[in-house]
Amino acid sequence: MPLAGRHVVLGVSGGIACYKSCMLVRRLLEDGATVEVVMTAGAAEFVRPLTFEALTGRKVLASLWERDHALAHIGLAKTPDLIILAPATAQLLARAAQGQADDLLTALLLARTGPVLCAPAMNDAMYAHPATQANIKTLAQRGWRFVGPETGPLAEGPSERQGRMSEPETILAAAQRLLAPAGRWQGRTVVVTAGPTREHLDPVRVITNPSSGRMGIALSEAAWTRGAEVILIVGPTDLPLPSGVKAVRVETTADMQRAVQAVMKGADALIMAAAPADYRPLESAPTKRPRANGRISVQLEATPDILTSLKRPKGCVMVGFALETGDGLAKAQQKLQDKRLDFVVLNDALEPGAGFAVATNKVTILRKDGAPVELPLLPKRDVAERILDAVEQALT
Repeated sequence: MPLAGRHVVLGVSGGIACYKSCMLVRRLLEDGATVEVVMTAGAAEFVRPLTFEALTGRKVLASLWERDHALAHIGLAKTPDLIILAPATAQLLARAAQGQADDLLTALLLARTGPVLCAPAMNDAMYAHPATQANIKTLAQRGWRFVGPETGPLAEGPSERQGRMSEPETILAAAQRLLAPAGRWQGRTVVVTAGPTREHLDPVRVITNPSSGRMGIALSEAAWTRGAEVILIVGPTDLPLPSGVKAVRVETTADMQRAVQAVMKGADALIMAAAPADYRPLESAPTKRPRANGRISVQLEATPDILTSLKRPKGCVMVGFALETGDGLAKAQQKLQDKRLDFVVLNDALEPGAGFAVATNKVTILRKDGAPVELPLLPKRDVAERILDAVEQALT
């Protein structure tokens, strides 16, 4: 859990997006953080303090004048690892930029010297107003970090407009990245591939596999959280892609090859977690093939071998994946040697709870200069963290 042992104060101001703040609290707690909530009077008109107290098990702070919490703003300014403002309304941004301290939340912000992560939420015209933009610029110059706002439906209508508060998962990811320990990942570029590819027999029929892309997506999210700049090259998938990561969508194995080749220069690590199709039709029909009652024969040819085709940048750590159904260790060792990789991550497609389209995985990490490390069955995000731990040791 990236936020295990971290102390987070969530500041909630008065906007309709307050309901998302409840879900954000839950995600912060699930990620291991201790969470305290400070609310403005306006926020309490949208969500009652009791809701946050039930979620956190802690009393919500809302007033400078509570006898049991004298000088609470001084303690809360100094002790937490992070203050998150979600939602941050136009009014809160204005008051904070002007240095006002007329309630507990603004007093806390004025006394704060540590990191503040701000998630604005407001009407699109209010967000675009020069005063709001000037306030955001001022606060950014003081060291505040911002996440969002996003473009999407606002409270007053379904049309797509900028001003929507970022989703809890997006804010959580930004918090994880902000609090990531300074290490070898800052300033690094990591390329990750994920998901299947599709090779078309005709416009409506394809050769593919059941890969969901979940493992590669988990790796890209974990690397971004650690501070890396991440390029995710992803085949067809219905899973949401992590925020902050630059995503390049591809269809065929040849598409994935070109996309990887285009971004490899300057990459510090390449993690090939995708499951590209190994074969494609020798000829793809331009129109749908009519259904035949008898058999149909299709000639196949091998798709490009992406790893073999790459020119390896100096110092780049290369990680391949091997999904096998038998004699996996020997095959993975051969792949490690033949493709001159630093690591191969081996898993068995027939292992219960591992392989395609599941949330867990059971892998063995093989390395060119050490003994294999077998991991137990773990959630794929935990597997991703263990893989990155190994890669981090190899970064120069």
